Amino acid sequence: MPLTILHISTRLILGGSQENTVLSCEGQAERGHDVHLAYGPIFGPEGSLYERAAGFRSSSGARIGMHELPNLVREINPVKDHFCFHRDLKNLIREINPDIVHTHSSKAGVLGRWAAWVARDADGERPGVVHTIHGPPFMPVEGGALARAKTRLKNGLYTAAEKFAAKRCDLIVSVADAMTEQFCARGIGRDEQYLTVRSGMETEHFLHAREGEDRASVRAELGLDDGAFVIGTVARLAEHKGHDDILSAMEEPMRTDPSIVLLWVGDGWWRDRLLARAESMGLRDRIVTPGLVPQERVPAMMRAMDVLCHPSSREGLPRTVPQALLAGVCPVAYDVDGTGEACREMETGRLVSHGDVEGLREALLWARDNPRDRLGLAMAGQGWCAAEFSHTAMVDHLERVYADAVGAAR
Repeated sequence: MPLTILHISTRLILGGSQENTVLSCEGQAERGHDVHLAYGPIFGPEGSLYERAAGFRSSSGARIGMHELPNLVREINPVKDHFCFHRDLKNLIREINPDIVHTHSSKAGVLGRWAAWVARDADGERPGVVHTIHGPPFMPVEGGALARAKTRLKNGLYTAAEKFAAKRCDLIVSVADAMTEQFCARGIGRDEQYLTVRSGMETEHFLHAREGEDRASVRAELGLDDGAFVIGTVARLAEHKGHDDILSAMEEPMRTDPSIVLLWVGDGWWRDRLLARAESMGLRDRIVTPGLVPQERVPAMMRAMDVLCHPSSREGLPRTVPQALLAGVCPVAYDVDGTGEACREMETGRLVSHGDVEGLREALLWARDNPRDRLGLAMAGQGWCAAEFSHTAMVDHLERVYADAVGAAR
């Protein structure tokens, strides 16, 4: 039965959770549902998925309803949060009258679930309410005494808000088992609310190179020598993504081995600072920075890499890791959150303890010195990722989730 579905996401920037959300919208519209996407104002250097979502047409001509909520902002803002809940969200839900409200990210997740839970149509019924955990809102407690105290306070507020929102939600979808474990360990929600649905992606674009997007062609386009050992990242140039750790780990090896090159795909608020640091280290000319690239070009960028390095401090299950495996590229990543569910140490990649810069250096140099073995790790993970991370499989799972949520609401 066709449903009216409202997705709510805090920011429609270029990122993993946003791509997951847009692919869900597209797949559901293709299946005949009436799909709407609400989001906060888009700004900054990270890029946007607005054009893709707004320009989508299903095979039957259906579009995704796009709704910008002016008061939906990422940071806590009592005034804007008040108007987002009482005016923006309540009015939108009243106007659309959805069967399902599916929220994404922390701020949209709390306000969106609350607004949907109290909404009632003419018959007194509310929509089914679903939330997806794409990554943990909780920060690692580290640094000096003041920094630790601030982090504990922020984590306490997030925990309280998530507990509040979990009571106003039918089902909670995790992109990784690790997310469920972390939230349950904090007493958020009930065990029976949770289920894991892998974050879907367009796997065929990574599995099969299009004309002119093979490894040799892309390397030539980027000015990379055939003999270069390319350590790549596909991530925002932003806090928590680990570019500083890559520079720290590879500073000395890059001085002694001129074949090592860094390929940083993406942009962000930290770009100038990171490149200034590389300049001060004498390594700026060893970093290739194509900046933001269209989504359809990401598989080509990955094929130019020898390893995908992802030393992020916090993730749900980073999409770049299975994407690298799909493209036949070995990942080297920090063992945080759900990363180890795809990048399994010496099975499908190299997994390093969080913050272990020496371990990161060792893993990257191992990959340089063992090309056959690193390819074997990538090939071992490719088939599993093709089955687990298909966007059609994700939409199939969500169909069942929504049916259960609608049943619970009625």
